Amino acid sequence: MWQCLHRPETVSCGSIFEGVHDCSPPSIPELWYIDAFAGTGERVIKQTAVPADLMPGQAEKIERRRGSARIALDIRPAFDRIVFMEKRKSYCSALERLKEQYPGRHIDIVRGDANAAIEAEIQAMKWVGKRAVMFLDPYGMAVNWTTLERIRKTEAIDVWYLVSLAGLFRQATRDPEKLDDSKRVAITRMLGTDEWIEAWYNRQKKEDLLGEYDDVYQRIADVEAIEKFVGKRLKSLFPAVLPPKRLKNANGAPMFSLFLAISNPAGKAIGLATKIGNSILKA
Repeated sequence: MWQCLHRPETVSCGSIFEGVHDCSPPSIPELWYIDAFAGTGERVIKQTAVPADLMPGQAEKIERRRGSARIALDIRPAFDRIVFMEKRKSYCSALERLKEQYPGRHIDIVRGDANAAIEAEIQAMKWVGKRAVMFLDPYGMAVNWTTLERIRKTEAIDVWYLVSLAGLFRQATRDPEKLDDSKRVAITRMLGTDEWIEAWYNRQKKEDLLGEYDDVYQRIADVEAIEKFVGKRLKSLFPAVLPPKRLKNANGAPMFSLFLAISNPAGKAIGLATKIGNSILKA
């Protein structure tokens, strides 16, 4: 069984990056790529060993594949600037070694928390005449809603956002007594509102011989409802958000939803991004 040790098998990163070039008008002088959780530039795929039985066994195998960082560097036509953000020192060192393999390219490596790094990047730049695609593939629920608000205000950055459905489902415990303050704060920080509590939890009304009564207070939202709530929140912020692509693990359990959120409110920009984005998400 194949297991990804860094990023899940989503859609083709190459398809995403090629799509960005296709939907960027010639009038845009600079096109950037920003990876807020860049990793090391490669993905390690582990194939679990299979013991011998009636059939020959199979030894454990490790396969290294290009990660989103290297794919972004290899894509043609090339991005005018690439920004890799990563919190881990060892990962930044790996990205520095990767950078050395592409002399002459405008590559910046920023070490630190993704939310702080994104804020600093946005504040430091003038976005007129620039367009960027940002890949948000966070570890769990690490992206703050305030970060998305800052991205939206640029009107220049379109975001591919890999939302952890499994993380939300796990934090929003079925039993509300197990929903401690840390979990509440984490979900609210990610979604930018505490309205999820009312939307996901309820006392269902039931009837018996004595009349109507409240059933046990518990989470009633399933993965579908959680995904829809996330989409609704993103649509309240961005001019356009495409229907997500849901990603499952090897056992068929929903793990992530990949959203494309478009910052530019111009009708032409939304139309082009929607056309390319749908072709990728529906692939």
